[in-house]
Amino acid sequence: MMLVVVIWGLNSSIIKLTILQIHPLVFTAFRFTIASILLAVVLRLREGSVGIPTRFSWRVIALGIIGNTLYQVLFILGLSMTTASNTALIIATTPAIVTVLGICSGVEQTNLRLISGIFLAFLGVMLLISGPGLVFGKQALVGDLLVLGSVICWSIYTLGVRSLHKQISSLRVTVLTILVGTPGLVIISLPWLRDVHWHQVTLSAWGGVAYAAILTLVVGYVLWNDSVHRIGGGRTSIYTCITPAVAMLVAWLVLNERPSPLQILGTIFIISGVLLTTINNSKSQIDSHSDHRFTIKQI
Repeated sequence: MMLVVVIWGLNSSIIKLTILQIHPLVFTAFRFTIASILLAVVLRLREGSVGIPTRFSWRVIALGIIGNTLYQVLFILGLSMTTASNTALIIATTPAIVTVLGICSGVEQTNLRLISGIFLAFLGVMLLISGPGLVFGKQALVGDLLVLGSVICWSIYTLGVRSLHKQISSLRVTVLTILVGTPGLVIISLPWLRDVHWHQVTLSAWGGVAYAAILTLVVGYVLWNDSVHRIGGGRTSIYTCITPAVAMLVAWLVLNERPSPLQILGTIFIISGVLLTTINNSKSQIDSHSDHRFTIKQI
């Protein structure tokens, strides 16, 4: 999981550099097409088939569109407009938003720890999107809000996956929803294909596509699923709280995104809030080796 944290922590900065040469939506289409093929091979090798169980087909399709097509469009457009640091930190609030939606839908019971964690996480986000860290003004604010919208999509996806708990493996759900969501990403990217100056795309940009597809999605997802089976979903999910700190450090070194004092304070609030909500959930899930409560965050 520490390897996964490093892979995911590097991802935002690598994507930020890559989409300078390839339109964000075209980049996402390439990324998910590659990942879909490789993940389908992994699923076939591990579980013997790639089919969708008939009785779950409509739910898998809906989750694929929400958790992949809509999520990724909002995520990549948001990242293109705001900083890699802000993107990683807002994505890190996913457990808190899942908890809020769970409480609203009646599947999550509230307590003081949860309320405190949610409050801290959202206070941290407010500091990020209202403080001096917004060096690009209104554009960055729109980017932050788009990323926040992507987190809401992913949180809805996460709650939807819970209904499939113990009926479909986490790897199968992940792969099938990516396969369902990828065609929409390809279709949406078509108008911008002609705008890409392919002869000017450097080898490093293609390397960024490969990194985001193979390491972030394929390797990261496989290692995540293996970790869930070995140590449980609760303990696995706690590692991801380190990801935004790694992402901020990388963005500082690679993109010169120097965090302001307000951003640092917001980071502390977000990580503290996520830890509170995650630890609360993991108390009853710590020994579960097939838990869908802690669904992988796509980044």
